[in-house]
Amino acid sequence: MAQPPNPENPEELKDIELTEIKEISAGPKAVLSSLQHALKAMGPGRAWKALNTVNQKGGYDCPGCAWPDPDDDRSSLGEYCENGVKAIAEEATTKALRVDFFTQHSVAEMASWDDYELGKKGRIAQPMYLPKKATHYQPITWDDAFALIAKYLNRLNSPNEAIFYTSGRTSNEAAFLYQLFVREYGTNNLPDCSNMCHESSGVALGETLGIGKGSVKLEDFYEAEVILILGQNPGTNHPRMLNALKKARENGAYIVSINPLPETGLTAFADPQSMRGILGKGTPISNEHLPVKINGDMALLQAIIKRLLEEEKKESGTVLDRSFIQNHTHGFEEYRNHILQQDLELLSQQCGITTEQIDQVVSVLKQKSKIIVCWAMGLTQHKNAVDTIKEVVNFLLLKGSIGKPGAGTCPVRGHSNVQGDRTVGIYEKPWDWLLDNLEKNFGFSPPRAYGWDVVDSIEAMHAGKAKVFYGLGGNFLSATPDTRFTAEALQKCDLTVQVSTKMNRSHLITGKEALILPTLGRSDQDIQQNVALFVSCENSIGVIQSSLGVLKPVSEDLLSEPVIVCRLAKAVLGNTSQVNWDNYEQHYDHIRDDIERTIPGFEDYNQRVRQPGGFYLPNSARSGVFKTNTQKANFTVSPPEEIALQIDELLMMTIRSHDQYNTTMYGLNDRYRGIENERRIILMNKLDMQQHNLKKLEAVDLYNYTDGVERVARNFLVIPYPIPEKCVATYFPEANVLVPIKSVAKKSNTPTSKSVVIKVKKHQPQ
Repeated sequence: MAQPPNPENPEELKDIELTEIKEISAGPKAVLSSLQHALKAMGPGRAWKALNTVNQKGGYDCPGCAWPDPDDDRSSLGEYCENGVKAIAEEATTKALRVDFFTQHSVAEMASWDDYELGKKGRIAQPMYLPKKATHYQPITWDDAFALIAKYLNRLNSPNEAIFYTSGRTSNEAAFLYQLFVREYGTNNLPDCSNMCHESSGVALGETLGIGKGSVKLEDFYEAEVILILGQNPGTNHPRMLNALKKARENGAYIVSINPLPETGLTAFADPQSMRGILGKGTPISNEHLPVKINGDMALLQAIIKRLLEEEKKESGTVLDRSFIQNHTHGFEEYRNHILQQDLELLSQQCGITTEQIDQVVSVLKQKSKIIVCWAMGLTQHKNAVDTIKEVVNFLLLKGSIGKPGAGTCPVRGHSNVQGDRTVGIYEKPWDWLLDNLEKNFGFSPPRAYGWDVVDSIEAMHAGKAKVFYGLGGNFLSATPDTRFTAEALQKCDLTVQVSTKMNRSHLITGKEALILPTLGRSDQDIQQNVALFVSCENSIGVIQSSLGVLKPVSEDLLSEPVIVCRLAKAVLGNTSQVNWDNYEQHYDHIRDDIERTIPGFEDYNQRVRQPGGFYLPNSARSGVFKTNTQKANFTVSPPEEIALQIDELLMMTIRSHDQYNTTMYGLNDRYRGIENERRIILMNKLDMQQHNLKKLEAVDLYNYTDGVERVARNFLVIPYPIPEKCVATYFPEANVLVPIKSVAKKSNTPTSKSVVIKVKKHQPQ
């Protein structure tokens, strides 16, 4: 097959329209947008059924973000947000892609479509196969598909030549079976989307607090005195969080947003489930916005902490929680000495926040102890991400703000079960206790050597060390860094397999042969032997709850992810397997029974998951117990770092538009930022535009030269925007081509998509 010449989105521009930056999020426009998406994709009857049950107790879990549902009563008007409706509409569409679609459209033609057009075509309705040198996908039976995968996997020189990727959409049941199969097959090559998002959080929290998860519950937001939100845009990425922030603000919480961009969702929120919101009248969310420079968060945190330590000197025993520090922490004296040696003016310069603004925040924090810190990709995707998140922990430890109501850590997870997948064993660096339990419970010896994460996997495929790629959900090519390098890596594989609901770019940039295995979505009914089966998910705060699909699938040729894994395992392992895969396939209670035997915290799994609202997993940090190497919460010392830029260089971060979730495009508008019908844009400070002699909406090309390699993203339109000088923002995946494969966070190996050094040049047509 002649692979498409360009693995990225097409470079053509559309008819962009700019409007004013919005001051209020949600409201009537969000309601109208939701209705339009739902009715167009599903029709009124199907939409009514889908939206009445999503995120309700006994219903199905939204396929969007991992924001938690209330433990008590849930809204009868709808426990969902605008972008949740968009996610459901994409999944529950009645459009079905069968063999005639793939006969009509070649791989090369589909590659000429942008991600929005590609995703809107509909649900994949049957297994499809791309033979060697073929130009079109063709139908294949499930049995033949599994036989083909088995042939490739079983002829590898080593199981370590195979890579098994997991998306955060995958349920606990499917994820547990997947890692069980992969380890019985003989490898720990289990990269997943965590590697690209909150891996830095997991490493930092694990080393400092003893658990790689957040410590708060939803009700803690309602008791908090102060909430700091760093590097996160909840109005677009986790819109239901705005309800919690609104309630927190009404209860007296002081909310500070810390982000290079002002985000509408953190300015004001018009709750569409209230009369005031329907009228478009917003409730203020943030009391203060600090427009920090890209990657300036550590410097800002250290500046705040230095001022708090100075205030403690003046008013001993009134600013810090001395009792908590003495009884529950380790390393305080070394840390205090380190911070007091820092220069406040230099820290202020590095973060871009004035000392007056810093003092204003400190004046609020001085007497408060119920403090929550939330963060997302704006903190996790830098070279110093792990250290920055450790600085968040340092701050909370000083105030005694962990392990108490209204306080704690809140890494806001992205995809709806990304945390659950890690909990049940999707991890390339497996814990010894997990491997011991697998060996004891299933009678085989799992591999002990660490496997490859996402970046490792890309480099291994590119170097010819990996020959088969299997993706359980997701859009690997568009989600990962260095797009052209990653495309070359995938194309060097003998076989690539994608388990998917809809078409995406990873179906078009493939190995020498390729398979698409269509699966049920969250909203789909899963009927096995005339019984409706449910799966389960874990949200951002560690609640395990059931998810029962309610809609008739668009095709009878779809299999659930647990069933796909079972049939894959039987085809590959055959009679050599020690696992009863038939048992799992017949009823998912059997899977949950073995999760209970293997993973701590799942006692009485089948009983408790059937309780309305599910159950909480144990959380040691929430309980004030720190299972670290010191058996206490650890202060850590990290020097602030500043990325040095040449006069003609800028620091780029990739962001999402409002019509987007991860790599899925719901539309072409970014309503809150006032950008319509275009995605190839770069947000720039007006002074930087003058420095580069650029005008509004002028076309430019973006270059990165890390490691002596020229990477270019062409034909982006310049938009003046309130962003700190020398900082720019672009959408991903369009700008992923600029993110160097070797530029990763220390310790977590997460791609540095939020700190890419670029040069901007006027567009040169090719």
